[in-house]
Amino acid sequence: MKRIESVQNSLVKHWKKLGTTRKERDKFEEFLVEGFHLTEEALKKKSLIKSIIVREGVDIPDAWDISDVPQYSVTAAVAKEISETEHSQGIFAHCAQPEFSEDEQRSWTKVLLIDAVQDPGNVGTMIRTAAAIGIDAVVLGKGSADPYNPKTVRSAQGSNFQIPVVKGELSEWIPALKEQDVRVFGTALLHATPVHEAQAQEKFALMVGNEGSGVDPVLLQQTDENLVVPIYGAAESLNVAVAAGILLYSLVPKN
Repeated sequence: MKRIESVQNSLVKHWKKLGTTRKERDKFEEFLVEGFHLTEEALKKKSLIKSIIVREGVDIPDAWDISDVPQYSVTAAVAKEISETEHSQGIFAHCAQPEFSEDEQRSWTKVLLIDAVQDPGNVGTMIRTAAAIGIDAVVLGKGSADPYNPKTVRSAQGSNFQIPVVKGELSEWIPALKEQDVRVFGTALLHATPVHEAQAQEKFALMVGNEGSGVDPVLLQQTDENLVVPIYGAAESLNVAVAAGILLYSLVPKN
């Protein structure tokens, strides 16, 4: 195991930037996860792991198969430098962002489309929910939070390693999905079908939108049908991640 003691080390600077800047993550197509749970989830996709970083005094679980994974031991000062949490567990995984071929993308027939949802916590929760429900993939449109932002990754609780997550132009994804006979549902307040009247679908895409303004009206014009979650109480609206969960569970076949 290699040891790094200086916060000025070039690798340490890179790890820190992966945690703090989207530009660094996009440039190198990498990201950093922190904590035992997320590192263990990353090990389920071991081909993505570039290295594991461990603070001095922290033990790697014996059950982990990491004999072929590069490992670094770092000082407490270095661990603090790259940590994004208040009470760090002192273990990190430096990962490559997964890539998906065009053939793989064409095979996705249950898809969550996210239009300009800006809060990392909401995006991470929706990725986690989609993985739990058995959705094939999540597509993040323009203006959405970075799926590899540390806050998104923590909210997703390892689901980034369980379900494909890609970034793309939703205006291009919608017609492409329709060509595969995937029915595309939007979410809207007006001229929309109440969710309890919606029929489960073998193939579907659900599009949810920005926390304040909803789905772009231009995109709504491309959908096959729009849905709404009725509100019976005093609340003005539902959190977008909560609404997405209700809608996905309503659309997915129960078998």
